[in-house]
Amino acid sequence: MDFSDMFVTFWTFSLCLAFIVWIPVEGRPEVIGSTQAIIASPGDDVILPCHLSPEFDVQELTVEWSRPDLKPDPSDRLSRVAYVHLYRGGREVPDMKNPVYISRTELFVDQLEHGNISLKIMNVTLADQGRFRCLVPKLKSRVKFAIVELVVEPNSDKTVTTEMPLHSRNLQTPDPMDETDVKGVRANWIAVISSVVVFCIVLIAIVCAYLFKQRCQNPNHPKYDEVHASSTPLPA
Repeated sequence: MDFSDMFVTFWTFSLCLAFIVWIPVEGRPEVIGSTQAIIASPGDDVILPCHLSPEFDVQELTVEWSRPDLKPDPSDRLSRVAYVHLYRGGREVPDMKNPVYISRTELFVDQLEHGNISLKIMNVTLADQGRFRCLVPKLKSRVKFAIVELVVEPNSDKTVTTEMPLHSRNLQTPDPMDETDVKGVRANWIAVISSVVVFCIVLIAIVCAYLFKQRCQNPNHPKYDEVHASSTPLPA
């Protein structure tokens, strides 16, 4: 294989690699939550917004809502797998649910086909304050979860209550600086930038090597003439 064939092969391979790396950024759905805390008062019904963007049907997938900041009870071996809400196999799974949330949570099942996985919590209490994680474990994406913070303030005048499902177009798009929702996206961008940098370095090295080779093989090059002139015997 000569140098030109090697150059074409390397160029084709690099383009394919860049395309493969770029696919997760552009085409695959990501779990998106609210970038602002949801504020409610005790006794309110509140919705923790979470959706997939672009829209993606999750009716056949598992959707998990949990409390990552709650420490498991050492005396209860099942507390390590307790969920705020668990949707699996097309229905809610109450057996693995945290007892304090039984009959208090629900998903908008008719909106799952549109990627709306928001959680409704009824009769909010002060104990509900904290971080909630929304996770789609089998989603083919690098961003499978989002964190939504709930703040419960007595006599708060900034409650977020509704009896209607939140559509994905009404949910808040995460801020680019949000460390939870863009962790996977940032990783994708780093991979793309790294690939581009490596490609440019290798390409420059190949071009330089090619030019050097051409320069050395050019009979009209000054150094070439000087070498041959010095080796040619003078006429007697």
